Amino acid sequence: MEISNSIYEFILELLNETGGVAEIGRNDLAGQFSCVPSQINYVLSTRFTPERGFLVESRRGGGGFIRITKVAVDAPSSLLPVINCIGDSITVQTALYFIGNLTMQKLITEREAALLKAAVTDNTIAIAGIEKNRLRASLFKNMLISLHTVKH
Repeated sequence: MEISNSIYEFILELLNETGGVAEIGRNDLAGQFSCVPSQINYVLSTRFTPERGFLVESRRGGGGFIRITKVAVDAPSSLLPVINCIGDSITVQTALYFIGNLTMQKLITEREAALLKAAVTDNTIAIAGIEKNRLRASLFKNMLISLHTVKH
């Protein structure tokens, strides 16, 4: 876990130094940290996700790279990319990541975050199976659309 944290911190620092966009070579980075390239993939897939405010593009083959972009946000209109990113189904954990990121970026208030959290929990959505995550996504998107409409 320590190496994952080091890779994560390195990439965050790189993003801060480059204005929010960084291109790295997976093999180069793996060599720098003396790890396998799959360790880099793990860090990217678990810590640089859309719900945490990042976009990751990957090009394989000769001259391949990974481009990581910290999504810049600009007040209320920035809720639209989040809404579009949610999809037809969402887990409670992913919804909570989205809410945390929106709160951290001051796109929603603490009070709005608390209401969103209450709405997307398993206690509120008391149905079983795959439909639970579909209902959660629909509810979450509609609440964000309402917030966007009010703030816009």
